[in-house]
Amino acid sequence: MATLDDVRRMASSLPGAMETSGAQFAFSVEVKGKRWGFIWTWAERVHAKKARVPNDRVLAVLVPNLEAKQVVLDSDPAKFFTEPHYDGYKAVLVRLEAIDLDELEDLIIEAWRCLAPKELWPLSD
Repeated sequence: MATLDDVRRMASSLPGAMETSGAQFAFSVEVKGKRWGFIWTWAERVHAKKARVPNDRVLAVLVPNLEAKQVVLDSDPAKFFTEPHYDGYKAVLVRLEAIDLDELEDLIIEAWRCLAPKELWPLSD
């Protein structure tokens, strides 16, 4: 089972990754002077007519493209899911209690690589 502390440790180790300050847990990387998020806590719609509420048990993770999204979603529905809000968007939702640390770290690195400028990539494939 993974925790936000595990996510923080993994994401913080990536070059250029910055934790977002504010109410919602998130990490971003700067691209051409603008910060772009690559992981963040899911904002869940608890009540239909009220604002979404951050759910720290679920992490939204950027993936390279919609095909990769479908592969991840199909791989294990107990770990990965989506919702209509993310239709057409290249991110999956990850249940932290269901994923092991090695798999989570791979997802976080891949999410970071989706945005990080190549000059920040010390991690070899």
